[in-house]
Amino acid sequence: MPRYTVHVRGEWLAVPCQDAQLTVGWLGREAVRRYIKNKPDNGGFASVDDARFLVRRCKGLGLLDNEDPLDVALEDNEFVEVVIEGDAMSPDFIPSQPEGVYLYPFLQAPWSALGAPPTSDGAGGFSIPQYYPLPDFRYSKYREPEKYIALDGDSLTTEDLVSLGKGHYKIKLTPTAEKRVQKSREVIDRIVEEKTVVYGITTGFGKFARTVIPVSKLEELQFNLVRSHSSGVGKPLSPERCRMLLALRINVLAKGYSGISLGTLKQVIEVFNASCLPYVPEKGTVGASGDLAPLSHLALGLIGEGKMWSPKSGWADAKYVLAAHGLKPIVLKPKEGLALINGTQMITSLGCEAVERASAIARQADIVAALTLEVLKGTTKAFDTDIHAVRPHRGQVEVAFRFRSLLDSDHHPSEIAESHRFCDRVQDAYTLRCCPQVHGVVNDTIAFVKNIITTEINSATDNPMVFASRGETISGGNFHGEYPAKALDYLAIGVHELASISERRIERLCNPSLSELPAFLVAEGGLNSGFMIAHCTAAALVSENKALCHPSSVDSLSTSAATEDHVSMGGWAARKALRVIEHVEQVLAIELLAACQGIEFLRPLKTTTPLEKVYDLVRSVVRPWIKDRFMAPDIEAAHRLLVEQKVSGLPALFFSLGSLRGSRASLVAQLVKNPPAIQETHVQSLGWEDSPGEGNGNPFQYSCLEIPWTEEPGGLQSMGLQESEMTL
Repeated sequence: MPRYTVHVRGEWLAVPCQDAQLTVGWLGREAVRRYIKNKPDNGGFASVDDARFLVRRCKGLGLLDNEDPLDVALEDNEFVEVVIEGDAMSPDFIPSQPEGVYLYPFLQAPWSALGAPPTSDGAGGFSIPQYYPLPDFRYSKYREPEKYIALDGDSLTTEDLVSLGKGHYKIKLTPTAEKRVQKSREVIDRIVEEKTVVYGITTGFGKFARTVIPVSKLEELQFNLVRSHSSGVGKPLSPERCRMLLALRINVLAKGYSGISLGTLKQVIEVFNASCLPYVPEKGTVGASGDLAPLSHLALGLIGEGKMWSPKSGWADAKYVLAAHGLKPIVLKPKEGLALINGTQMITSLGCEAVERASAIARQADIVAALTLEVLKGTTKAFDTDIHAVRPHRGQVEVAFRFRSLLDSDHHPSEIAESHRFCDRVQDAYTLRCCPQVHGVVNDTIAFVKNIITTEINSATDNPMVFASRGETISGGNFHGEYPAKALDYLAIGVHELASISERRIERLCNPSLSELPAFLVAEGGLNSGFMIAHCTAAALVSENKALCHPSSVDSLSTSAATEDHVSMGGWAARKALRVIEHVEQVLAIELLAACQGIEFLRPLKTTTPLEKVYDLVRSVVRPWIKDRFMAPDIEAAHRLLVEQKVSGLPALFFSLGSLRGSRASLVAQLVKNPPAIQETHVQSLGWEDSPGEGNGNPFQYSCLEIPWTEEPGGLQSMGLQESEMTL
């Protein structure tokens, strides 16, 4: 018998249907009838006939025709909403498909903008190429991942966790992890059987640690724990962040120190693989004893209580979402509630996103700054290898190398640089000259934080810990979030500097007394204001970051009747680090737009090949600023390019090959050590063939790079290399 889950004025109703030929209108009336029946005042209706309503899918919010048969309009177990005529939509309404969900296929055509500017629209503007990779909303089918990541609790990377958050993979356990989990559970079962007094298993929690619980109520204890600790507030985590949180908790449980049963852990994995995501408010954790509130909300959905979201259902009661996917709520055994909620996974999962986004924007900041330096007619002398060799901080050396790769006129000449080669300027302002020193320490900060976060995501953070090899449990403090909290405070302070120095470069681009460009980068100044307020936006974001960079981990408030008398406040450290990074991305998006606009006033001169490709990329989504127009969409478009790492993808080859010199064997060695992740167009731009000639054998391949085995200039054979030298 088909069954539908219907949402009426905040309530979810299960409506069975004996005859599939009944109509959508019947389903709406039956749902309203059941709603009225449950209300003492009949919900304000005299009868069902008085109700006027529309019916729409929860997924996509598409309206349905009341005359359509149910077997044609809906699938079994589908979620729908009845909207009563005259009702006002609540401002707190949760959309059924939150932003950022991995739902829709993308148009697969290549980025022609990599090699050519966008086409003219015939009216002095530019048209976006049809192959620009926007979501194709003609499709609404959930794009279920086919690949798996095997978790063992020891080898998860920050990159893997972010990919899991995006819905690119499902999860499975390694055989070794399964054995560890089983052995750990045997210890718990023995404790329960022997009625041993152990914290959190046969006792209460926190201040109630000395209260012994009868064996008959041990399961009730775990349910009560999850329910009472689900006390967070604020907006729910996005689906991507909730996936990361759930995946990370699974990874920690896979280590085998939590005492969860293998059957329960596999149920949790099934929920993740079905993309059933509990409602987890973002606020409420103090970061010790772990992230109790958010992880409790996560566990609440797993036991079929609270709200839950999936691509199939949208938001609904957790029990209905689980049922729609053929899943059953988890029945908690002794210790399992505590195993699900005790740890630093909220802080650390958000920290993973922060580290990966920080890494991406740090790489792209070098490209944006190099473009600004070109527009302001700066010198490359400050990036000389000898300068940085005598102060060899790794980040500083790497940033200087990237600047040389982007600006080196010997490899890809810049007409702009040639135009002022013999000017009398000796050195540039600090915001240009000191980029390696300022950007460099940001890179080193990110590397330091990433090391801590990587250790944390593969750590056991429960209490008590179950040591199967010793056959005992030990209470400790691994749940304390001080490590990730301090690291993420440091990350925010470090990454902020990219926005601070970027805003000063925007000032130089907009201020005619500091450049040779028109005021605010626009013609007919006065009539047009150009980038005047865009710079103000950048300044506002930088100022806001200054407050956000105040460390949250310097604070601590005693909780749980002084049994938890020192906490990390790591949840706020993670959330504000992400806000700081978003502001950095937005400031650099404004600088990117301003630098590209500055190039318009230097035409017909061209910059270096990689920077021209960056310009072409920007112009594929934002046309030149001829006169004033609505600017916010342009900033958002540039921001998306940075978030999606389109800018850093373009000059990757030049980063890898820009200054490679020495023996032929050395070239191959460096290629293997630092494989470029590039497109074929980059190979073509260096004069290399994008495919081997007929009869020339197989190309050298690594990642997306292809260097042909050919005697043509640039081919490996022409360098005198043997095929054995190409073996990885």
